[in-house]
Amino acid sequence: MELFGPITLFVSVYLATFLTTAYAGAAVGLPYNQWAALISAVIATAFTIRIVERGRWRLGIFVTARIAVIDLLRGADFAVVVIAIVDALILLSSNVRHARGGGFPWLELLAVFAPATLHEELAFRGYLFQKMRRWNRWAAIFATSVVFAALHGGNRGISLMAILNLILAGILLALAYERFERLWFPIGIHFLWNILSGPILGYGVSGYVAQSTVFRTIGSGSVLITGGAFGIEASVWMGLVEVGGIFWMTRNVKC
Repeated sequence: MELFGPITLFVSVYLATFLTTAYAGAAVGLPYNQWAALISAVIATAFTIRIVERGRWRLGIFVTARIAVIDLLRGADFAVVVIAIVDALILLSSNVRHARGGGFPWLELLAVFAPATLHEELAFRGYLFQKMRRWNRWAAIFATSVVFAALHGGNRGISLMAILNLILAGILLALAYERFERLWFPIGIHFLWNILSGPILGYGVSGYVAQSTVFRTIGSGSVLITGGAFGIEASVWMGLVEVGGIFWMTRNVKC
């Protein structure tokens, strides 16, 4: 009951808020629901903490600007290494190449990529995960990672490899929270991960394809190698690099 109550309250408030805001957005012709999802996660988090915790909870997001920037930069550096390695491995093992694209999608950065990152980190590494980890940290990491992957199950180009890689990504991002017990480090990883793989390199991002990218991918190769329509996150190379990232992260997390 100690976990069931907060989980039920959070999910109920989230769904009610999302349905209301998404419907309102559709009524005025807004094409994306990422802001509706972020608003829903913020309201569900604030309401649940207020009711269950009497407003007292160290969420790991209210820190000094200096700490937040340092964590974001750490996350960005980590993401650059991961995506650069995976991209290089794909180029070496397939006929895929990068060609000049139409430019950076600034509107989609604000409408899709930024709110999607903040929403997923707040929803999956925020209050509920932090509450669950007090009961059992590794169970919380695994459970939230599986749900994180499952909620991408309807995305374009989804595959078994994509699901497995998303579970590994969820574990990696949870461990990034564990590193400092702050959300800015996983936010930095997640945001740069998506921006580099999609708007910059031209891969799909969990099945979503930006309208314009700095580079675009041309050529072909095995879906297992390139990730196919789902994007770089469905590549077998991504899974192997994520395992390496998880191993590195566990060596730097307090047990």
